[in-house]
Amino acid sequence: MSDAIVDAAPAQADEAPAARPTGPAGRIAFAIGVIGLLLAMAADGIAVLGRHTGFPLLGAIEIVQTAIVLIATSAMVSVTLARGHAAVHILTERLRPAWRLRFATLANVLAAVTVGLLAAGSILLLVDLWGGFERSELLHVPLRWLRLLMVVALLLVAGIFVRHAVTGASHDA
Repeated sequence: MSDAIVDAAPAQADEAPAARPTGPAGRIAFAIGVIGLLLAMAADGIAVLGRHTGFPLLGAIEIVQTAIVLIATSAMVSVTLARGHAAVHILTERLRPAWRLRFATLANVLAAVTVGLLAAGSILLLVDLWGGFERSELLHVPLRWLRLLMVVALLLVAGIFVRHAVTGASHDA
């Protein structure tokens, strides 16, 4: 797709970089993402080194899978705070500003509903499996806390979309 249709990243060097998420939610999301990336990198690095030296790191895959949950939740919250989701403007770029704002509000409402439904399903799974003491096979990492983190992130993302819809914030803002 061309840059005129998809607005996912600055196309030219003289354009302003995307806004960085700030505030407590942005800082917490950043910290969680950093922890996840460092954890994944360390586990994979130690596992590769261990395979070559004869001391394998058992459970490296489980550690990386745990880190992926941290990275994914951080990314979802950070991108939503920065209004960095990809958006197709093939129709809206031809509309008057008032209609553009209406469609941006509708898009934010639909995104909030979609993420809210994902959160509702995740809450049902969390409640249903909370007492099951579900753990990973080798390291026995408790999965309930990872599910809870995902639910919190989904609810936060849905709330950010609602805030964008109420305040009239669009992707172009």
